[in-house]
Amino acid sequence: MNLTQAFRELVQIGITLTSEQDLGTLLERILTEARRFTRAEAGTLFLREGDLLRFAVVQNDRLAKELGEEEMRRRLKAEPLLLRELSLAGHVALTGDILNLHDTYMIPPDRPYAFDPRVDERLSYRTQSILVVPLQDPAHNILGVLELINALDRGRVVPFDSQYESLVGSLASQAAVALRNARLEDLSFKDALTDVYNRRYFTIRMEEEFKRHSRFAEPLSLALLDLDRFKEINDQFGHRAGDEVLRDVAQLLVKHSRSFSIVTRYGGDEFAIILVNTAKAGGLTYAERIRIIMEQNRFAHSPVTASLGVASLPEDATTIDDLIVAADRALYEAKRLGRNRAAAP
Repeated sequence: MNLTQAFRELVQIGITLTSEQDLGTLLERILTEARRFTRAEAGTLFLREGDLLRFAVVQNDRLAKELGEEEMRRRLKAEPLLLRELSLAGHVALTGDILNLHDTYMIPPDRPYAFDPRVDERLSYRTQSILVVPLQDPAHNILGVLELINALDRGRVVPFDSQYESLVGSLASQAAVALRNARLEDLSFKDALTDVYNRRYFTIRMEEEFKRHSRFAEPLSLALLDLDRFKEINDQFGHRAGDEVLRDVAQLLVKHSRSFSIVTRYGGDEFAIILVNTAKAGGLTYAERIRIIMEQNRFAHSPVTASLGVASLPEDATTIDDLIVAADRALYEAKRLGRNRAAAP
């Protein structure tokens, strides 16, 4: 097992997860990536709801091949687990422990957990090796449990390598952050007018991406976009037309940004785009492409252009506040030079 390569993969998986906005897609992706990472034949992802663990996602390559995807899901999904019941997932949800068992049928009777073989018996399947990990956020809240079943090596079931424990634990922690974000997104992090993220969400994600940059040395860029002479649109065509322009701009930004870029309405007619894992050259390329798209787009009432400022870590700043200030200065410079352009420090 190449730990360096695995670590790099883990970083990229984390970036992908934290950029996923749809909760259902996110849950499937968490389990898919964890299985791919560990070469697990099957897996289950539970979400915690009070004293219950609910089956959120189930995957099993062998049973899907035998029964079909839809029938496999129907048969594997079961009633919620009570945390007080003696189960592997329940134990992990309550304690935060990681369980790495070579054979679920050989668990000693004195353990504070047990394996229920009834599903195996019903489907003529054998759950042998299993890795059970908590989805625990930075505040130590356990949001769910990830079960990976039957590690494969050349078609044979083998134990999960012990080195996977810390790596999958890190993946699960990133997944917990992504899960928390996806759950909260619909509550308070969307701008009502444009349906992109609001400034509050921008602040939270900037802190998280800065921590990722500090830990993994991944590049991070920030683009600030301000509409040129937006007040004239409101004055000439009315505020309803201005609102329509803002919605159109937001849609253009989402459509023409990468899936793991975070588009936010920063305030008024200004948007902030967090460019995850993007170096300064890539940030400038992105800003210029967006500028051209804006210039060429046919807006309903009149042409609309934008000025953009881009700043990056580590070239232009060492803190979040400094990065925002640097991008804002670059935006001011773009305005000073005549608008409808992109600039960087």
